[in-house]
Amino acid sequence: MIHPYLRYSILLFCFLGGCLSSTAQTVDHWETIIYNDDEWYYAIGSSSIPLTWKDQEFDVSQWETGQGGFGYGDDYNTVLEDVSSLFIRKEFTVDDKSLISALLLHADYDDGFVAYLNGTEIARMNLGIAGTQPDYDDTANNTIEPKLAYSQVPDGFQIDLDHLNEGSNVLAIQIHNRTGNSSDLTSNVFLSAGISDDSVVYGDPPLWFSSSLFQSTLPIIKISTESGEEIMDEPRITAQMGIIFNGKGNTNSDFDPFNDYDGQIAIELRGTSSLAFDKKGYGFETRNDDGSNNNVSLIGMPEENDWILNGPYSDKSLLRNVLTYHLGSLSGRYAPRTKLCELFINNEYLGVYVLMEKIKQDKNRVDIAKLREEDNTGDELTGGYIIKVDRNDQNIPGAGWYSNYPDNKFIAYVDPKDDQITSLQQDYIQEYMNNFESAMWGNNYEGVYQDYVDEHSFVDYFLVTEVGKQVDAFKLSFYLYKDKNSNGGKLNFGPLWDFNLGYGNFDFGYSPDPQGWSYEFPDEGSWHPFWAKRLAEIANIQNLSDCRWKELREGPFQTDSLMQFIDEKVSLMGPAADRNFDRWQILGEYVWPNNYIGETYVDEVDFLKNWLQERLVWMDQNMQGNCDEYIPVALEESREVFAEVFPNPASGHFNVLWSSDESAELEIYDLRRSLVHSRKMETKGNHRINLDQIERGMYVLVFKSMSDQRILLTEKLVVIK
Repeated sequence: MIHPYLRYSILLFCFLGGCLSSTAQTVDHWETIIYNDDEWYYAIGSSSIPLTWKDQEFDVSQWETGQGGFGYGDDYNTVLEDVSSLFIRKEFTVDDKSLISALLLHADYDDGFVAYLNGTEIARMNLGIAGTQPDYDDTANNTIEPKLAYSQVPDGFQIDLDHLNEGSNVLAIQIHNRTGNSSDLTSNVFLSAGISDDSVVYGDPPLWFSSSLFQSTLPIIKISTESGEEIMDEPRITAQMGIIFNGKGNTNSDFDPFNDYDGQIAIELRGTSSLAFDKKGYGFETRNDDGSNNNVSLIGMPEENDWILNGPYSDKSLLRNVLTYHLGSLSGRYAPRTKLCELFINNEYLGVYVLMEKIKQDKNRVDIAKLREEDNTGDELTGGYIIKVDRNDQNIPGAGWYSNYPDNKFIAYVDPKDDQITSLQQDYIQEYMNNFESAMWGNNYEGVYQDYVDEHSFVDYFLVTEVGKQVDAFKLSFYLYKDKNSNGGKLNFGPLWDFNLGYGNFDFGYSPDPQGWSYEFPDEGSWHPFWAKRLAEIANIQNLSDCRWKELREGPFQTDSLMQFIDEKVSLMGPAADRNFDRWQILGEYVWPNNYIGETYVDEVDFLKNWLQERLVWMDQNMQGNCDEYIPVALEESREVFAEVFPNPASGHFNVLWSSDESAELEIYDLRRSLVHSRKMETKGNHRINLDQIERGMYVLVFKSMSDQRILLTEKLVVIK
């Protein structure tokens, strides 16, 4: 009997585009057309065989007949000794091709084979070069043992239905040994059809057959490079990619059509330290056939052409990045969207991956101005820029610059890239960052930081980063961006990136326990840019952090909600997690830099959840600052006016008793500086403002003069409904 999880590690190999074409019909059930022990015509490869031997018209009357399977020893029906190659043929008839929605060949062989259907090559393994017909005396590339003898499922190959005729057909196989004088050549071949309705046409599949059908509750991604070309770090190579996604909650099958994407990509390895892992990460562009960018939606994510396939390896929960970007989006900031999936590359199953958006300027990603090559003066020059604090391991000239201030951190160009950004644009963003660092280095940084920094973006980035407490916090993959001056023009923090080494999943640098602030750990020394710690310790930022943390914890960051999110992702994966670890065999083993090593996947998920719960409680109890003392910056009170706001905290509504002679407009902002409501107050007296459309949380009330838009007064409002 086959182990219940063995079937999930069986690969359905495809050849010559077989993985990149499929029918739109569904499979009602499977039946087998040709069995291994059927009667076959065969010829031993002791001399040259005509090239036409595989064609329908070829005369096989001079060939021998025998019952399959073929091989050496008592376990085979037709015993062969001292055979280096074997050629076999089987004719079969398809009365109604419309009933067949999929076709699958299983081959159990020793040591290599090529299969043909009606003269066209349909499958090959371990023998010669694709598209070339091996000679009778060619040998297999390597030694491969047969699988059926060890209660394993034979290799499966999906066959393009275009090669199948209605009426007469011929399946032809040539099998070759690794050496010319070996006695252990083996051949057991099965051909099965997916029937589209409840018709009974052929025979029952072998008992092991269902084990070969790959099904997943996650989207299935298949990538095939030309002639199996290896994917390298650089340059990108052209490949074909297909995605099977039948909608959330539906099962995706290897025999479903590519219904989400089916086209060309350019792909390369990506990562730094993760390149040393067996399970690699990939970056790719979706492209048109002419090589131009193809902006498409993948698995429901907004259209773009730059994507990442992140392969969690040291993160055995498979969820740390997914969780972090979820937290980022809950805070109202852009964070890369993610989709869990299962990946095949060149027919090899590679496990659970996270398809995610690459960080770049885009209306659906980092929504800032597009900086063009001609934008070298005026307001156009001032944005938008995406940069990151990171290492410069490859020492690429012009990839960024080194800070002039202590720690000499490297700051890399992200968008525009180093090969796209002009010299004037380089000068501008370097000067802006130098001025920012100079201001932060000076004695009055608490008074001038807001000239350069959007403090609300820093607080949101800070809080999510501290929740994850990743070992590279504030030092590597530390993204920042700046829009045009006309769009605010200040430095924003984020998007969040790369938290595989967070949530207690590291054993170096500082304590992985749920306690302590990662921004201040001395063991990291000069790794952090000096201004990260200074910003985090500014009193008013700490006060805002306290306000924002309470708002988030009362809303989207509630512990139960986050636990439910993790549980939902684990449930969505179903058996995919087991398949992943069947493939990589790392449960219970140390993978750099694991702190905790679970024996099972459940152990790993439980550790993540327990660690996160302890971390949230610790931050609740240790949040720095005092929300009541937060003062909104850059909101001047230019003249004495009188307004009484009550009740405060408010639920359902609040009142403004306006006693000034000047007409005003009240604007209500949340802590992300987003306008959520406005109201004109043209007369003195009591003005009632309903809160039906306003969520609970902390808000800033800004009273502006209706005559010249001067800010007359600011107040804080707490909504507790």
